[in-house]
Amino acid sequence: MTDDIKTQALACRDAAQVLAQLSSADKAALLEAMAQGLLDHAPEILEANAKDLDAARAKGVGSAMLDRLTLNSERIAGIAAAVREVAALPDPVGQVTRTDTRPNGIRVSKVRVPLGVIAMIYEARPNVTADAAALCIKAGNGVILRGGSEAIHSNTAIATVLQAALEAANVPAAALTLVTDLRRETMLALLQLSDIVDLAIPRGGEGLIRFVAEHARVPVIKHYKGVCHLFVDDSADLDLALKLLVDGKVSRPSACNALETLLVHRDIADAFLPAAAKALLARGVELRGDEATRILVAEAKPASDEDYAAEFLDLVLAVRVVDGLEPAIAHIRHYGSDHTEVIATGDEAHATAFVAALRAAVVMVNASSRFSDGGELGLGAEIGISTTRLHSYGPMGLEALTVERFVVQGEGQTRVPIAID
Repeated sequence: MTDDIKTQALACRDAAQVLAQLSSADKAALLEAMAQGLLDHAPEILEANAKDLDAARAKGVGSAMLDRLTLNSERIAGIAAAVREVAALPDPVGQVTRTDTRPNGIRVSKVRVPLGVIAMIYEARPNVTADAAALCIKAGNGVILRGGSEAIHSNTAIATVLQAALEAANVPAAALTLVTDLRRETMLALLQLSDIVDLAIPRGGEGLIRFVAEHARVPVIKHYKGVCHLFVDDSADLDLALKLLVDGKVSRPSACNALETLLVHRDIADAFLPAAAKALLARGVELRGDEATRILVAEAKPASDEDYAAEFLDLVLAVRVVDGLEPAIAHIRHYGSDHTEVIATGDEAHATAFVAALRAAVVMVNASSRFSDGGELGLGAEIGISTTRLHSYGPMGLEALTVERFVVQGEGQTRVPIAID
């Protein structure tokens, strides 16, 4: 088993070297062909997806998981459109990010090149198979995809279509390798291949990400959870703050960029919290607050220490009244997850201090936490979010799937004089 996954990884590495030599135009054409292939083979993909859904229902899987698993013609069209969007993005490979001529005349450049082989380990969503493949291929990388057992038929059908497009472009299909042996031992073996795999990106629940991070010998992009805060300062426009709160909590509560905790300056709590509670309760949000919150909002339940550390991913919000900017920052430092933090304020000095004091991957001033997304931040698409400081921090787009290397051009310069007889 270990030898088999290593053989697959080696084949992916060899194929990645072919992929890395494609021009930007060739890669764009390849991705266009992949998108069209998904549309052309939609019936086969839907047939495969039906098998996954039948198996999930037989296991009693909940409605949220079923929704993530479900494909239909509209969703397949959306997946194909996402691949086409990646095809249209600027190619980071070959970008020169720095040039300098040294006193001795050598010309030094830093140039973006592909990372190499990326292992993508994910759960549930079949669309990740196409999204991750498109992003990795656009950046010239080979990709090893290890999805969850609940989507194995859907993932296999999608990967087969994408591999056919690779072969039609004279790129070995192994450039996109789908691991179909889903035993944990096989995943563990993959994560030990530090001489072949250049980066692992786990995408799913906190349990999966911690498992990968704890067992890998390859670098891992980690994003355990999103405990995102909104602090409403005493100088904030309260109508603006209310819009940020409702959008951040309600628009998609299951997303990692959804708000989980509201911090309110004590001086405006009387004016803000009753209106905020009314808006949230009307939208089905359960509130859990400290004593000061519960005095102002009778419907709020007592909040525990665990609530302030929780990523609810649901219509539940923890609330705390704080004495000012510094206590808000202290709370976030203690309970935050380095994902996304938001301040609503009319005080520029407070905004500057908030941004400087927190080390979160994304810090927002008077903007919704829901903008913490690669597409919304101008990356075009994202392969994941990093809350570690490896080589990328925050939402990861195409540039994060490359590294910068030095290219040096000279005319025979040497460090010490060399006499040639």
